[in-house]
Amino acid sequence: MSVSESRRKASELSGGTSSDVVKQLVIGCLQSEQATGDLLDFGAGKGELLSLLYQSAEFDHLCGIDLFGCPADLPSLIRWHQQDLNEDVKLDERFDVVVCSETIEHLENPRHTFRVLHQLLRPEGLLVLTMPNQESIRSYAGLLLGGHFTHFLGDSYPAHITALLRLDLIRLCGEVGFSQPRFRFSDSGGIPKLPALKWQEISFGLLKGQWFSDNIAMTARKSM
Repeated sequence: MSVSESRRKASELSGGTSSDVVKQLVIGCLQSEQATGDLLDFGAGKGELLSLLYQSAEFDHLCGIDLFGCPADLPSLIRWHQQDLNEDVKLDERFDVVVCSETIEHLENPRHTFRVLHQLLRPEGLLVLTMPNQESIRSYAGLLLGGHFTHFLGDSYPAHITALLRLDLIRLCGEVGFSQPRFRFSDSGGIPKLPALKWQEISFGLLKGQWFSDNIAMTARKSM
C-alpha cells in the first residue's frame, strides 16, 4: 500500500466528524476570543462545523480544507480545497482564524502541522485547536492498563496516530511563533471501561476539567 493510500484509508476511519460537544467547545473558544473575519477549517471533514458557523453569520468568509472533496450539502458560499494535510498546504490566501479541530492526532508530524497553521494565519490571527485529552483519568487508565492513551488504543488506530500533551502544545507554540496558549476542557468525559457513562452524570455536573474531560481546546495568536 502506498503512503497516499494508507493516509486515505486512515482518514476514512476517522469518519470526518466530531461530537456536538467538540463543536460547541470550538464555538465557545471563538466566542470568547470574539473571533471575526475570514476563517479556515483545517481538516474540515464532512463540513459540519463550517455549516454551523455559516448559519451563525459571524464570519466574512468561510473556507474548508481536507483530504477529501467538498461535501455535497455544504453551502455554496463556503470555499473548499482538497489537499493532503500531511504535506505542504498551498493556498494563496491567509486567514484571521484557523480552526484545527480533532485533526492533529490524525497527522504524522505535529511540528510540520504547526508551521503550516502559522503560515496560513494573518498577523495576530487566532488558532483554535482541539484534540483528545490525554491527561484525563480515562486516558491515563488506558496508558496504565493498555499500554497507550485511551484514544489511541484498539480501533482508534490507525486513524489516531499522534498523541500530544499540553506541554507539547506549549512547546510547539513557542517553537513556531504563537503566543502562550490558553486551554479549556470539554467538561464531558467518559468513565474508564464505560465511556457512554459520563463523570458529569454521576456527579450532578460537579466533576469537570482536566481529569474528567475527553477533549481539550487550545487557543493561541500568531505573533507579529
